[in-house]
Amino acid sequence: MPSVDLALEELRDYRPRTAPPDGFDEFWDSTLIEATKAPLAIALEERGPRLKGVEVYALSFEGFGGGRVTGWYVRPSGDGPFPGVVSYHGYTGRGARALDSYPLAAQGVAVISMDCRGQSGDAPGISSTTGHTQGWLTQGLDSPENHYYRTVYGDAVRAAEALCSLPEVDLERIAFTGASQGGGLTLAAAALSTRPAFAWADVPFLCDFPRAVQVATEDPYLEIPRLLRLRPDLEELTFDTLRYIDVANLAPRVTCPTVVTVGLWDNVCPPSTIFGAFSRLSSKDKDLRVYPFSGHVLPYEAVEDRYVTLLDRLGLTD
Repeated sequence: MPSVDLALEELRDYRPRTAPPDGFDEFWDSTLIEATKAPLAIALEERGPRLKGVEVYALSFEGFGGGRVTGWYVRPSGDGPFPGVVSYHGYTGRGARALDSYPLAAQGVAVISMDCRGQSGDAPGISSTTGHTQGWLTQGLDSPENHYYRTVYGDAVRAAEALCSLPEVDLERIAFTGASQGGGLTLAAAALSTRPAFAWADVPFLCDFPRAVQVATEDPYLEIPRLLRLRPDLEELTFDTLRYIDVANLAPRVTCPTVVTVGLWDNVCPPSTIFGAFSRLSSKDKDLRVYPFSGHVLPYEAVEDRYVTLLDRLGLTD
């Protein structure tokens, strides 16, 4: 099979070099306690287009460490209980809006999306504690406590808690999903939250940073070498911090049934980084779906497959 990375046989055998640092689980356990103890202070404002059979709300809640996180909530009309989906968006994007979530909501699913801080949605950014390159991947590299994605992973968990706090939502039927950055957040949130009964992560970002910076030829991973060309003195600190953020290191904490997709022509999230993270998932029910001729954008068939599978896993198909 063609690949921008390793041959398919080598990809199946590939294992990440990155390893969790000492105190990794304690770090994330304490983060999770912090992410779930503060009041959510959810606000819902009915807004958006009128869509038959569903209700659309602009959403906000108190984010990890403070600050309002914004997003959207699209739910079926009626009392429920409805299964729920948390949707995470791609890098530089914004949370799924009404028409994005309508296909699921029209089938009886309550869908929450969240805006990642400082990206294209309305959630305000985070002040970085150190110098960084353009983008978010190198913000807060001085320590895992200060890294941008610690906050965003905390927000991702709180988005799931927000969904599960709504009385019309069935807590036994919760799924997480997203693509690229959203795929990485899907796996990170599934690693840190007890809520999901199922996760579907498309072409996940944030996996196996040491490998990613060696083989990626497009942003966002290139933000890291771009900084280190200017600041070679930060190399050790950078990769020490990123070991805490790396989804390949969080992957063993994922135990729910999980589907991951990968395109073998993906220059943004190289296939080996995804194969490596997938190999570490602890889920007994896991499936890696390979698209040999796709890059970072998957074909329509993959989108339909995700939709149908989500409905099936949430108990909405005969």
